[in-house]
This record gives sequence, structure tokens and C-alpha cells, in this order.
Amino acid sequence: MPEPARAGADPAEIGAFEALAAQWWDPAGPHAPLHKLNPARLAYLRDRLAALAGRDPLGERPLAGLRVLDVGCGGGLVTEPLARLGAAMTGLDAGAQAIAAAQVHASAMNLAIAYRQGDVADVEETFDAVVALEIVEHVADVDAFLGACAARVRPGGLMIVSTLNRTWKAYALAIVGAERVLRWVPPGTHRWSRFVTPAELARSLRRHGLRTTDVTGMAYDVARDTWRLGRDTGVNYLATAAKAAVS
Repeated sequence: MPEPARAGADPAEIGAFEALAAQWWDPAGPHAPLHKLNPARLAYLRDRLAALAGRDPLGERPLAGLRVLDVGCGGGLVTEPLARLGAAMTGLDAGAQAIAAAQVHASAMNLAIAYRQGDVADVEETFDAVVALEIVEHVADVDAFLGACAARVRPGGLMIVSTLNRTWKAYALAIVGAERVLRWVPPGTHRWSRFVTPAELARSLRRHGLRTTDVTGMAYDVARDTWRLGRDTGVNYLATAAKAAVS
């Protein structure tokens, strides 16, 4: 009997990212595109998670009191900033070298973050929020992955996802432009067939007990060499989904 599909990343994709783990924190290195994405996506995460905590997003440690799981955390580029905002962070990744790089960097920054190597399906506890950024487009079974993540969200909690939309615009910019022309990421990093539309994402999350409450686009500003949040979901987008509270 064939082995059941796992909820996590395709093994072939894990190896590609592990090879780059030592350079996670180099803003000019192979993960430079993620460093550029960070200000926009962190602003989005801060605002949604602070609202969940009932705090001012611009106040001191607005995420204090929240337990957050960062699935596909890589070297901790999002995990660390959320920890600095006050969240009790757990970072999960399938790649051993990425987790090792994240642990070393967090220790150097004097940040107490619980990093684990493994599959989200094997996580036993629940969290106030689960974030899964730039990973949905790399998993072998999107519905199984989203279901495993949803199961880790406590009643009344949130799941926040960022991924690539399956549009021809995304193909042109994320694959032809980013991989083949600008060489922001290695060729073959993305497969257009694995991109997920907002409607598909919402349907899958709904099947697993989460209701999508927001979809926001992320667009690249060429003139400023930055990413901004907005209405254009044609390439990259963020989505927030809520699990009903126990009555």
C-alpha cells in the first residue's frame, strides 16, 4: 500500500530550500525577495493579530498574550519580528538546516522561540493563530495542508496565509519575471499549477471550519523597490480566516 500523502512540503522542494538555509538572514542573498516582502506582510500580520489580542497595533508589544505557530518558518524571518511584538512564537519547518539556522539566529538575538523540525500534521497543541506564508504553493496536497493547519487553530482563533494566485499575471511576474529575467529566485522555485486562487483557498478553509474574513493583495512597486498592500490580488495575496468561538 502506498504511503499516505503528508500535509507538509514536497520532499523535493524541502531539499532545494535547505541548500540555502545558511543564507536566510542575508538581505542581499538568495532570500532577498522575502526580506523585501517582510515590511508589507508584517504590517498585515501585526494589525490582524493585534485585533485578535484586543490591543493597539501601534502600541508596545501589541501581540503579548498570543501563542502563534509559524508554519514553514524557514530561517525565522517572520517568526522573530512577531516574537519582538510580544507573541509567544513556535516556528515549524520540514527542513533541518533551516531550523538550525533559525535557532542560531534567535539565540544571537536573545529571543526565546520554540523551533521544531517536522510536519504540521504532527503538532498536537492548538494556538491562538497559525500563519503560513509563502508555503501553500510548495505543498503536495493543499487541502490536506490547510486542514492540518486549521486543526491547530483554537476556537476563536485565526489562520493567516500568504500565497500566489493562479493567474496568467502571476505566471508572467512570479515565474517568467522573478525566476527567468530578474533571477530573484532560482528557476524552478515555483510551479504555476500549484498556485491557489483566493476562492479555492476560501473553499478549502471553509471545509476545515474556518471562515475567510479578509483577502488583501500585495503588489510590487518598481519605482520604490518595495511591496505594498492593496486591492490587487492578481499575483500575491494575504488571507485571514477565523474559527468560530465555542458558545
